[in-house]
Amino acid sequence: MTTPPLTVPASELQLACLYRWERERPQAVYLSQPMGGGVVTDISWAAAADQVRRIAAWLQAQGWPAGSRVAIIGKNSAHWLLADLAISMAGHVSVPVYPTFHAQALDYILQHSAARAAFIGKMDSTASLQASRCSSLPCIALPLAPALPTLPALQWDALLAATAPLADSPCPAADTLATIMYTSGTTGQPKGVMHSFGALAWSVSSATQRVHMDGHDRLISYLPLAHVAERILIEQAGLRFGARVFFAESLDTFIADMQRARPTVFFSVPRLWVKFQQGVQAKLPEVRLRILLRIPLLAGLVRRKILKGLGLDQCRLAAGGAAPMPAETLRWYRALGLDLIEVYGMTEMCGASHSTLPHANETGTVGLPLAGFACRIDAANGEVQVQAPCLTSGYYLQPELSAGLMTADGWMRTGDKGRINAAGCLHITGRVKDLFKTSKGKYVAPAPIEDLLGLHPDVEACVVTGAHFAQPFALLLLSAPAMARSRVAGERQALEQSLRAHLQRVNAQLDSHEQLEFLVVLDEAWTPESGLVTPTLKVKRPRVEEVYSAHYGQWLSQGLPLVWAAASR
Repeated sequence: MTTPPLTVPASELQLACLYRWERERPQAVYLSQPMGGGVVTDISWAAAADQVRRIAAWLQAQGWPAGSRVAIIGKNSAHWLLADLAISMAGHVSVPVYPTFHAQALDYILQHSAARAAFIGKMDSTASLQASRCSSLPCIALPLAPALPTLPALQWDALLAATAPLADSPCPAADTLATIMYTSGTTGQPKGVMHSFGALAWSVSSATQRVHMDGHDRLISYLPLAHVAERILIEQAGLRFGARVFFAESLDTFIADMQRARPTVFFSVPRLWVKFQQGVQAKLPEVRLRILLRIPLLAGLVRRKILKGLGLDQCRLAAGGAAPMPAETLRWYRALGLDLIEVYGMTEMCGASHSTLPHANETGTVGLPLAGFACRIDAANGEVQVQAPCLTSGYYLQPELSAGLMTADGWMRTGDKGRINAAGCLHITGRVKDLFKTSKGKYVAPAPIEDLLGLHPDVEACVVTGAHFAQPFALLLLSAPAMARSRVAGERQALEQSLRAHLQRVNAQLDSHEQLEFLVVLDEAWTPESGLVTPTLKVKRPRVEEVYSAHYGQWLSQGLPLVWAAASR
């Protein structure tokens, strides 16, 4: 089988969509950006297009060859999107970079992509930025960028004032390279995934054949815009349908930001869905919630109050992806009336290839292939392989890796293991390379065990490990409320009893060689800055093993079913 041809109407490409709303809805609000101190700036479609045209004109005036790479480094903001569109309008290629990358990763990407310049946006810390090779590049500071005393930068507003807008409306062809998205490096050095304008547009068309979107929708941008999910939903789908995009100001204001935006379509990673759930449970224990939901006169009121408190009372389409979603979490939200669907995909396939169906309640699967996607399971190793017109054209300047991504007959290797049930729905059962062998010579697949551990309401993240040990064991990260309870003597005892009972329940569902010998509760956070999770909070298994493996023997020697480990770094 060969890759299907990519056919996309020119009107669906991102710049064509911008020109359409500039023309048809010039005064309608496109972007709502908090500026700090409770001030929010609204940017209309006409104002957005004007800023894009001015920055595009400045970029063209630099005289770089067409297709030059330009980086965007920073947290989400309205001007991040405008910079990306300006890069495209100028005929160049955007290279989004996670603001949490350390200096070495940042240097690698800037050098590997041969970036000509970098837009600098919101940053929690500028240490990595100022220690990187950014100082050798022209830098343009977006309006919310921090002060950069050792990194001189041109100012966005000054460029707007000094540059006339581009008069024409260029629109690159569908097969033109639009962006190089560097992966967050869960398994090693970041790889530059190349996607064309047509691939980005085709992905939106495929997904929205299953779920409806229109110009009345409200979106909120808070997951990293350097990640493919945010690029497709917030940028590409927002442009396609003329949706209004709100931005979150900070973690501290996130719930207020949600309540301000009241998104109608909302996507989050599983760890954040679990955090929202745990936040509600800290105020309203699960047993009491279940009782209230069984009382007809109160159930509707309780559901509305909880969802309004989360800013999700207007949400008609909620989705989770980027990592396995705990089945109990899906059921919990559905009990509240929020039909949370699950999405499966990768950067290399432009975001998503599968999703569950609204109202189908397909817990345990990632659903059916989206329109235009085909899926198969490799009989040799159980790997999920996909086929679609929007697959990446390859990894930038890495032909060997690009060749290894595809099979001889044109299917993309995902690296995930899975199976397809009788209804055609895909079950993800782990990673092909995550299997490990115990000292007894038995292979263990960690992902299904981690899914079971994640059903405990206090478990925020976990890793099952134990290569070359007699039995596997697990490292647990508990929620912040649970860790606070663990420091209170009486409550710690109850928490320990709950975790030990959960270990017994999990082991009762496993084969003897898979049963966990003990659990380790870690007293330190896994953050993107620590390098233990990606910017979308996906656990970096190799890095976790590297950090903690020296302690495995010590923990085993304690001979306890539950070990409390102090910070080890």
